[in-house]
Amino acid sequence: MIFPFLWMIVTSFMTSSQVLSGVINFIPRPFVFENYTAITQAIPVGRYFFNSAFVAVLMTLGQVIISAMAGYAFARMKFKGRDALFFLLLVTMMVPPQVNIIPLFYLIKELNWIDTYQALVVPGLFGGFGVFMMRQWFLGLPQSLEEAARIDGCNYFQTFFKIALPLGLPALATLGIFTFITSWNSFMWPLIVTNSDCMRTMPVGLAIFKGSFRETTQWGQLMACAVIAIIPVVAIFLAGQKYFIKGLMAGSVKE
Repeated sequence: MIFPFLWMIVTSFMTSSQVLSGVINFIPRPFVFENYTAITQAIPVGRYFFNSAFVAVLMTLGQVIISAMAGYAFARMKFKGRDALFFLLLVTMMVPPQVNIIPLFYLIKELNWIDTYQALVVPGLFGGFGVFMMRQWFLGLPQSLEEAARIDGCNYFQTFFKIALPLGLPALATLGIFTFITSWNSFMWPLIVTNSDCMRTMPVGLAIFKGSFRETTQWGQLMACAVIAIIPVVAIFLAGQKYFIKGLMAGSVKE
């Protein structure tokens, strides 16, 4: 599993002749950095990186907040049609995302959002998986904590922000990691709704760069771009690994 990533990093420091020699060598000779400088001159990799980071951060914050509030409402609040609405939410999780691409594209087009950040961010703010995950977490919280908060005079919003939300940090971190990685790696939707270099994200820019080669693929430059693309994902996962594991284990043991 580690070998492809290790080979990608090593290849990014190789010359074209070394890559095409067919010899597997984990210590490039010579050790070159030209691939990283060449990639910045060939494509606006900085702009691609910023777009991906900006969209991923906004989408992560939005989906975490919306999913947490909706999940708490489904778990603790009683209102007419709650179970039916939650059932419809679960049904949306069974529908392949490709089915919604055409109607969603026409909706974005009618709103004049093509080639804008709104088109990249807004459709990803809402997801059934996040709501379902947060609902299951909040169902596992002791109701005695919330009852004590209400006795002290807290309403639903105060109970949510002061009691439930802090206790739900592992689930929030897990959802945030999932959402960030999904947004960062998203390819099909950004490819459809973006037309210009200034709005393209990292995966789309990487694919377009690969398709720009006419004779020989510059594997060193391509791998250098791929290394740059995976840095935020690895960093986010390592930073939230403790909460990620704790969030996934939520509900696995019932006392």
